[in-house]
Amino acid sequence: MRLKPTIEDVARVAGVSRATASRVINNAPGASEPLRARVHAAVAELGYQPNETARALVSGRQRAVDVIAVTYGSGIGWLGTHPYFSRALAGMMPVLEGVNAQLRLHAVAQETAAEAIDEIAANATLGAVLADITPVLAARFYRRCRRTVSMVPTASSVPRMEADNIGGAYTAVKQLHERGRRRIAAIHGPALNPCAIDRRTGYRRAVRSLGLTDVSADGDFHRDGGYRAARQLLEQHPDIDAMFIACDLMAAGAVQAITAGGRRVPDDVSIIGFDDSIAAVCTNPPLTTMRLPVEEMAAAAARLLLEGDPEPGHRQRFPVDLVIRDSTRN
Repeated sequence: MRLKPTIEDVARVAGVSRATASRVINNAPGASEPLRARVHAAVAELGYQPNETARALVSGRQRAVDVIAVTYGSGIGWLGTHPYFSRALAGMMPVLEGVNAQLRLHAVAQETAAEAIDEIAANATLGAVLADITPVLAARFYRRCRRTVSMVPTASSVPRMEADNIGGAYTAVKQLHERGRRRIAAIHGPALNPCAIDRRTGYRRAVRSLGLTDVSADGDFHRDGGYRAARQLLEQHPDIDAMFIACDLMAAGAVQAITAGGRRVPDDVSIIGFDDSIAAVCTNPPLTTMRLPVEEMAAAAARLLLEGDPEPGHRQRFPVDLVIRDSTRN
């Protein structure tokens, strides 16, 4: 019976001490690049696979991927029910099955975010997925932990999964225009949210290109925010015949506001949301939306962390696709 290679075998083949082999395998500092290359070559030659349970016991820390989201003034209660975050976790979980790793979700208040992310970085093991965090905070985290991948637009040095939020918003407005709508309003997300910023940019580019008027209100990526913003827009601009709404939850609230005011979707007001979350198919009528491939992005982020330290500036791009449903059919 062939015995499994041990870390001592790796050290012997690489010509290094056991301590050096352990540092390299555990991605710890204290070994030069030539030594790291020799250890990695020995691992590949021997087919060595570390005992993940033993590693966790020795280090006293459970291997985990930390998922970080910054909350914007509304507390953390919404985090557990927001479709974006449940979809991100659903994308990562299959990737981490069988590798003895946990998922740890951190909801960080904006007011104390800097201190909180410093602590998370200091205790990171496999690394962190930045699910929703500003570029400034992402750069700060990356300086403290190189095992980092962002799922939102971020500082250029930070590895990231990059969705075409700008192009998606532009496509949504263009679609409404092609369907004969000429008074196309927008409900935007939080001012500091990187995805919301890009979707706002896409909307503005589209209305300029099409010769339309920018008619906008701010929401907060919540249903209630979409409801309030839609009521405000309809009161101030009763001639609105379409809305681009920067997330499906806000769009669900907007549908409620429109119908509560005696108008019909899509006959009087067509709506396109963004995300293609569960909220899009639970509204009445179901929402036309721009599909953000959250599960695929999250899975790719988790795989990248399992491979080791991502290259600085790594980018993997994902398209945002139009999904037609009844909120634009008329």
